[in-house]
Amino acid sequence: MERFTVPPRFKDSPHFKDFWESGNGKQLIEFSGAEINFKDFEKFSPYFYHVDEAGDDVVKEVYFTKKFQEASKEIEQYIRNGVSENDPIPESVKKLFTQTQHIPEWLDHNLLKSGAELCMRGNIDSLISLRDYCLMGGYDYAYLNKPLIVTEALKKGAVKRLSETLDFWVNVTRYNALEIHAKGYEFAIKTRLIHSYARLSIKKHYKDWDTENWGEPINSWDMMATYIGFSLVFLHSLQKLGNTFSEDEEKGLFHLWKYVGYLLGIPENLMPDNKKQATEYFYLWTSVQPSSDKDSVLLAHSLLNESLENPILKFQFQRKNLRYLHICCTWFLLDDEVCKRLQIPDVPNKNLFPVTKKVINKIYDKTVSREARIKKGNKDQLKVLEDYLRVTKNSNFH
Repeated sequence: MERFTVPPRFKDSPHFKDFWESGNGKQLIEFSGAEINFKDFEKFSPYFYHVDEAGDDVVKEVYFTKKFQEASKEIEQYIRNGVSENDPIPESVKKLFTQTQHIPEWLDHNLLKSGAELCMRGNIDSLISLRDYCLMGGYDYAYLNKPLIVTEALKKGAVKRLSETLDFWVNVTRYNALEIHAKGYEFAIKTRLIHSYARLSIKKHYKDWDTENWGEPINSWDMMATYIGFSLVFLHSLQKLGNTFSEDEEKGLFHLWKYVGYLLGIPENLMPDNKKQATEYFYLWTSVQPSSDKDSVLLAHSLLNESLENPILKFQFQRKNLRYLHICCTWFLLDDEVCKRLQIPDVPNKNLFPVTKKVINKIYDKTVSREARIKKGNKDQLKVLEDYLRVTKNSNFH
């Protein structure tokens, strides 16, 4: 097999320099105290061509040898009942579940709890952050989005895609969600196998996949960047919206996503422990990513127009207003240059809603107890998820 090496080919490009010298990248460095340089580049870059082979082997041995629904039921049994060394089951299944059922020595349940509490306490701000900063900002990295494009995610529609992301995020960020056999653990394993299934399908059916430039489909380095979105970028977004968090909550958030990453088959040494490490790792990864292309713009607009297509809100004027509020938050949270590249519409008074939200958050922070905010946040997030699942009943996860 051909062996590729990837250089930091975009490190002198205007989009890379703008982001790290004057945009959100600069803010991330100030926020985290990161020391950015390329001295560890060779340590990370091989992961651009590294994939979760354990997940791939299960898909080849279970999913590719029987009907999809039959295979899914079989995997569900292993998730819910566990797997032991003497079970008469495929070796690949044993290998994968031996890893996921093994609790790593570094796992700290108190930190998992703190991380989950921060996600819940952020309430609707958590969901705004995921959508208008993490997801939308991710569309600016052209190669990262190639698997979405070739698997025709656009045809599936943004409502469905958002519903699946929300379903996963909510279920892995509740109390005790990641205990073996619990709901979050189940979501992590199923998501891992969906990634493997997509990757093997791309390799089989999409002959024009440019491995040298794009990396392997859904490779380990891209996975690291995605999960830094759920930790570092998410945390930065909450701060931008006027939320505060304790040291334990911050540590807990990184710990939570490190463990989710472990369950998903991302190599442990790629998952950062704190915001400083995360920013330094992210800096290296962004140097192999070009900025938005026409596919990025299509994905961004599909997400923006999700509010208009989604039947959760009954009236058209409500949907238009929601779209406007998301546009305001996108401009507030992302760099202007990124918004221009993604062709986010410019709207009047775009800072009014996010700045008002920031002021209200600061007051809310001082007047409502942490426990009450966690409880309310959990309830409100579950309600949003319930609404989404109601309108997309045939989610891949169910």
